[in-house]
Amino acid sequence: MIIHAMEFQDFSDCKSLLEMMENGEFVFKYKHELEEKFEDMFTWFITVKLGISTRPIPPNAADNKKVDLLGLHMVVERDGGYRNVTDNNMWPMVAKVMGYEYHDGEFMRIIYAMNLDVLVYY
Repeated sequence: MIIHAMEFQDFSDCKSLLEMMENGEFVFKYKHELEEKFEDMFTWFITVKLGISTRPIPPNAADNKKVDLLGLHMVVERDGGYRNVTDNNMWPMVAKVMGYEYHDGEFMRIIYAMNLDVLVYY
């Protein structure tokens, strides 16, 4: 399967994976494989492309629970992207969908802004 063979050596590799994930049925069918590959992609993007080595990957919540970056990306994209979620104060709902409490919405916004929004911007 192409997902297993993917390696990240250039930003075009990241773009290819993100384009594959535009198909919701594909993501649902290969969710477990994509979670690992998305984390690999994100790790490459942050550490190699941006040269940042001080962030935990994946980010952790206050209770040391790892934040599912693929899930967060998919929820925010489904809801219209960062700007739409922010403008419509939907972060508490994003937090709840992600398995957190409503009051963790600002935490989800920060995690997205510091990590995934940069990736989407590129």
